[in-house]
Amino acid sequence: MKKPFLLLFPAIAALGLTTECQSTKTASTGNAPTDATTQASAPAAKEYKYETVEGDPLKARIYTLDNGLTVYLSDYDDAPRIQTYMAVRAGSKNDPSTATGLAHYLEHMVFKGTSRLGTQNWEAEKTELAKIEALYEKYRGTRDVALRKQLYHQIDSVSGVAAKYAVANEYDKVMGAIGAKGSNAYTSVEQTVYQEDIPSNQLEKWAAIQAERLGEMVPRLFHTELEAVYEEKNRTLDDDFSKAYQALNASLYQKHQYGTQTTIGTIEHLQNPSITEIKAYFDKYYVPNNVALALSGDLDYDQNIRIIDQYFGKLPRKAEPTFTVAQEAPITAPIVKEIVGPDAENVMLGFRFRGTTTGTPNTVVLRMIDKILTNGQAGLIDLNLNQQQKVLQAASFTDINNDYSSHILYATPRQGQSLDQVRDLLLGQLDKVKKGDFPDWLIPAIINNEKLQRTKSYESNEARAGAFVSAFVARQSWKEYLRQQEMFAATTKEDVLKVANEYYQNNYALIYKRTGKDTSTPKVVKPAITPVPVNREVASSFYKEVVDKPSPELQPVFVDYKKDIQELKLASGVPVFYTKNTENELFNLYYILDLGTNNDPKLGLAADYLQYLGTDKYSAAQLQQEFYKLGCSFSVSSGADRVYVSLAGLDSNFEPALQLFESLLANPKPDAKALSDMVAGVLKARKDAKLNKQVILSQAMLNYAKYGPKNPFTTQLSEKELKALKPQDLTALTKKLTSYQHRALYYGPRPANGLVAVLNTGHKTPPTLTPVPANKDFAEQPMKDRKVYWVDYNMVQAEILFLTKGDVYDKTLVPTVSLYNEYFGSGMGSIVFQELRESKALAYSAYSRYANADKLGRSNFVMSYIGTQSDKLPEAMTGMATLLNDMPVAEANLQIAKNSIRNSIATERITKSDILFSYERAKRLGLDYDLRRDVYEKTANMSFDDLKKFQEAKVKNQAQTILVIGSKDRLNFKELAKYGKVEQLTLREIFGY
Repeated sequence: MKKPFLLLFPAIAALGLTTECQSTKTASTGNAPTDATTQASAPAAKEYKYETVEGDPLKARIYTLDNGLTVYLSDYDDAPRIQTYMAVRAGSKNDPSTATGLAHYLEHMVFKGTSRLGTQNWEAEKTELAKIEALYEKYRGTRDVALRKQLYHQIDSVSGVAAKYAVANEYDKVMGAIGAKGSNAYTSVEQTVYQEDIPSNQLEKWAAIQAERLGEMVPRLFHTELEAVYEEKNRTLDDDFSKAYQALNASLYQKHQYGTQTTIGTIEHLQNPSITEIKAYFDKYYVPNNVALALSGDLDYDQNIRIIDQYFGKLPRKAEPTFTVAQEAPITAPIVKEIVGPDAENVMLGFRFRGTTTGTPNTVVLRMIDKILTNGQAGLIDLNLNQQQKVLQAASFTDINNDYSSHILYATPRQGQSLDQVRDLLLGQLDKVKKGDFPDWLIPAIINNEKLQRTKSYESNEARAGAFVSAFVARQSWKEYLRQQEMFAATTKEDVLKVANEYYQNNYALIYKRTGKDTSTPKVVKPAITPVPVNREVASSFYKEVVDKPSPELQPVFVDYKKDIQELKLASGVPVFYTKNTENELFNLYYILDLGTNNDPKLGLAADYLQYLGTDKYSAAQLQQEFYKLGCSFSVSSGADRVYVSLAGLDSNFEPALQLFESLLANPKPDAKALSDMVAGVLKARKDAKLNKQVILSQAMLNYAKYGPKNPFTTQLSEKELKALKPQDLTALTKKLTSYQHRALYYGPRPANGLVAVLNTGHKTPPTLTPVPANKDFAEQPMKDRKVYWVDYNMVQAEILFLTKGDVYDKTLVPTVSLYNEYFGSGMGSIVFQELRESKALAYSAYSRYANADKLGRSNFVMSYIGTQSDKLPEAMTGMATLLNDMPVAEANLQIAKNSIRNSIATERITKSDILFSYERAKRLGLDYDLRRDVYEKTANMSFDDLKKFQEAKVKNQAQTILVIGSKDRLNFKELAKYGKVEQLTLREIFGY
């Protein structure tokens, strides 16, 4: 699962740490608990001391409860919601060497509940769970195949009995009932983090639930969840990047757990789990003085800390865990390994650094070196390798951890280019850093652009709370964490040269990823599992107690496009849709044209070509550097039926950035070599796309099924046509863009009249705008016959997509569709997830949704996905098909789905530039109002009969086209034939080349 990046914060003139007592928030957001709740929360006389840092842009308060629990709070009133993280300082490096993958598997178990949550009869259930734990210990210590099979049969049998007393997915149900979104967790090397996005009026319920599961973990439904982890392991076995990255870490860290263990664990350990060890790990690490709560959103500091203390303060402090860092020997020569897999070839090389707890100054300089190499615009790799098209694509990134850190450089080759040549090009950019061969203005520009990006990130509660997690996991005080930006801003060229020449020698690990069949790929054996009951209609007393707690009611706020958007007009007649940014000094400007690659496939190429071109005044590299100096960036992209031209950055530099931007659009300087290189790159990228299973399934096969051989994905120039292109063919298209009728969107701090004045002068258009040509939409296939299309791909899993063509878009169906999706196939509390993962253990990932079209006149589609081990394909397909045709009745789940939709809409706020794009989406669907209003009002009174009628009319027994990608040696074609005519598709058929 993902690991968040380390955020840096703006330079702070004075970082003074202060300790204060509570003081009431001056501007109440109206989300404080009721008087009754407040009285129950904590003794009114108790004072809560907290730390703040002077100049902190997040205005955070950091509390430490009596039991050692750290609480970070930051008030940001963008919407009545709160992003929450519960961070445990325990990750895969803390796994016992005999039980790797334990921290990650425990993460899954924490969602299973406690002795009060997730059970309907704990006394009866715990007896069976004790039997299962003992059986697993025997199973783990046995190598006799026949005896293991017998023991697993017993485990399966007793698990079925225990499951009768459990309430599957009750955690997900209760979080859905209170309107939470994004229920998830991730495990990394240092930490395990649990995340929720909750309505601000549900904070007390959230606290009750989270304190309950931090205080106790019951490993129920263990063997079915273990199967889900097996499937997650299979996904890593099918992921060439993961395999290469693991090999890189194993080379860099030959003694430390960063390299000797993986987060997902070994197959041997996954197949021999120990519930006893998992419980011991939980008891050791999941203690309040090793945990932090990080919250950002619509908070009331004083009320909220009292509620948190009421629930979490009862948890007992325990001994703080310790960790001994393994000392790595110096790397004195390159360590080279090769990885083989079906995906495209690439090179990955990495250097080892000290970590945040052992060498903070150097890790700050490391981040600066990384930005000198890659910053998306003006880095050495950006300009020397990507813009000059020396490789197909290249980048660098850092992996900064407590004990050690890594700096990784990554690139994919062009056609005919060897991996050794790619390696040398990457190392050549490092040599430039070591020699100081980069402009003096680059470091100050990096500092300014980092500040810009941080300012933008402050608009996200996820990023704000994520920064707290990063500080806590790195064992840094908030003051120390913020000081890093001051250190970053003080980094000099001399600092960079010193660190670069000290650390970047022949002391790297090098991974060559080659294309081929990996014959060493192991397979996770499929055990025999009897489906367990999920008990949808029952609920624990704890669930009822939490859901019945009174909460202040919040009312939805819908976008009023007429009030929230000001429509302006330029002298040229171009309409400008304007929303003011009242939060910071950043702007976004868009020109949007209603034409795209459906009209002319060359449009996409013209848009891409622009990044390699300069003007009469600047070369392509100089132009990127000028934008970077201004703290601005531009892009041009073309979709099937729309072109986006965008400019963004610091509004104080709006005029010079606009002038640069418009000069490039109007007068791009043709470059024959750049075009030749781009064409070669396009051809290599097309070749690589055929090796990517996600592209094959989600783009090539899906478009083929919807539209046939000629579709938006295959509509592109042939190799012959590409090679015949002239630079002027593409620059002429770029020059013509602003001569078509188009509209502008602006979100920024500039007053409306000032914006119009600048655009009247700076936005270059002809006196009369040309109408855009009629859009050329592709005709959809009727999809009346039952078909199974499959593509051969060397992989452990099989991925299956059920596709049904629905009705043409109809806004009156949207409320019913929303409820159907929430109930049936979206999220971990849905019917599909419960049945296919929780009950039958058939997949790590499974979903189904009725996907509304994004444009008036287009059809909706039912899309249902399951990724499963190939030998589970028969059960997986039967399971999904059965659910689609016979939707289970669960009134409790329906009520949760309704509450979730209404709570979510009541606390969502469409703000900032999202207002403009909400309006764009509405207009494509023929709407002039916020359609969420209909969903909110109509779902409240819907019954299961309404859903059933919809399902029977739109989903049940409908003709399906089933798309399957998997290894021909593992697929069960007899089973596939049960679902329709089976036809193998070649890559040439679905890619069109």
